[in-house]
Amino acid sequence: MKKVTVALSVLVVLFAVVFTAGCITDDSEPTELLVATTTSLFDTGLLDAMQDYYFEEYNVNLLFTPQGTGKAIASAKNGDADVLLVHSPSQEAAFIEEGYGVNHRGIAYNYFVLVGPAADPAGVKGMKPEEGFTKIRELGTAGTDGVLFVSRGDASGTHTAEQKIWKSAGFDYATEVQGTGDWYKETGAGMGDSLTTAGELGGYIFSDEATFLKYKSNNPDSPLEVVIAEGDSLLNRYTVMSISPAKFPETNIEDATDFTNWLISEEGQEFIGAYGTEEYGKPLFTPMNTIADSTKAPFNIDSTTPVAVPTA
Repeated sequence: MKKVTVALSVLVVLFAVVFTAGCITDDSEPTELLVATTTSLFDTGLLDAMQDYYFEEYNVNLLFTPQGTGKAIASAKNGDADVLLVHSPSQEAAFIEEGYGVNHRGIAYNYFVLVGPAADPAGVKGMKPEEGFTKIRELGTAGTDGVLFVSRGDASGTHTAEQKIWKSAGFDYATEVQGTGDWYKETGAGMGDSLTTAGELGGYIFSDEATFLKYKSNNPDSPLEVVIAEGDSLLNRYTVMSISPAKFPETNIEDATDFTNWLISEEGQEFIGAYGTEEYGKPLFTPMNTIADSTKAPFNIDSTTPVAVPTA
């Protein structure tokens, strides 16, 4: 009888252990957060590093879909994302105005650069962006050997910023730049692939600095180098926002809110600011918390106030 009692006790203990382990496994199942983002963030490798870290620390699997900002926003409008990580102020403003985006915050910035062949056949090195664009167009339309401009042409944040510089230089993009000859080539591709095309063709290209540094590290023999890096129009601001649950009730707004608050937290900002330092000797992105007041020009966005889950 004693042996039976002991056996039953062992079975009860084993059952309790198995049941408890099963409960722990169920409770600790990771959640998934769908993040539509831009290739100029993804191509640097920052998001891969962030995905690994965030999963380990917070048990949330960040599922990134890298596209141009225009395509990322279109995906979000179809309900295919919980979060947007992008860098196109005008497109972001329209997205929010239409009621799709909430909890908009600034997370980091760097600068756009114009890169081109080391030989600089257009002679634009050191010019202001508008001056350089103007000269490349002048020589390109005249058929000057070796002078061509490679554009993403994909409605991305980078492409939008490029168009603004053409406009600031005094040109109508649709009629005086786009489709005006072989000097201006559109890839319709992401930043990394477009840089590869520009390197192969020996052309000039407008890029965010971070992706170019990553590209150059992977392609040390590329003829491309930075030729223009200074100018007010080169600021490149990155932001995060959640997809409004009022538009899409199935939005994972709880994890989206937590992710946004992590990105603007001291921990998140340190993570962003440290990325790239070891490999490139400098961070690829400057965290927004280094700005005394990001709500003022030229940043014009809150980067410090924690966000809350929107109420219906």
